[in-house]
Amino acid sequence: MSRPGEEPPTLVTEFATGRGQLGTLAVLAAQQQRIITSDRRSLLLLATRCADAPLGAWFAGLADGESAALRTLPALAAACGPTYTTDGPLPGCQAYPSYLAWLSLNGHPPAVAAALVANFTAWGGYCATLAGALRRFHGLDEGACAFFDFFAQPPTALEQAATEAIGPAGLTPTELTTAHEYGRLLQAYEQLFWTTLTELP
Repeated sequence: MSRPGEEPPTLVTEFATGRGQLGTLAVLAAQQQRIITSDRRSLLLLATRCADAPLGAWFAGLADGESAALRTLPALAAACGPTYTTDGPLPGCQAYPSYLAWLSLNGHPPAVAAALVANFTAWGGYCATLAGALRRFHGLDEGACAFFDFFAQPPTALEQAATEAIGPAGLTPTELTTAHEYGRLLQAYEQLFWTTLTELP
């Protein structure tokens, strides 16, 4: 059995092969509106918890990125359908931000940072695939694809910045174990997000 992130979700594969339905991405946009709004607050809380350390600025930078991503959602929604403002929260889609909110209160910030970077790699790959598919099969323009383009950038610079913010000593063995625990759950909730969208009626 593959681990989360090793294989693309079914929905991403469907779009990559031209079989995806734009209406599903309209629901994705609606759910992302809620997710990003929540994640931004969670990241700001994490930044506050380590405000006197370099990691505080790193989390604050992520929160700024969430704000930028939020501004790209209306164009995606307009290109995909009318459900952007009408769909309520789907539990399977909202599990990830709920867990990140828990981590913002209870998690060990350096371990949270390491777990987030690991998950960004998978998420960014999915977004890159969707951006390409929307241009190739659906003829969407730059504005409509901007949300996926934003997250499709390789996380190398983000990872390097996190490493520098954590410090030259890195994570202790105990912190590494904790980071793996956080990352495993984040990736599982990430997969649940995609599964929920795939199983829409």
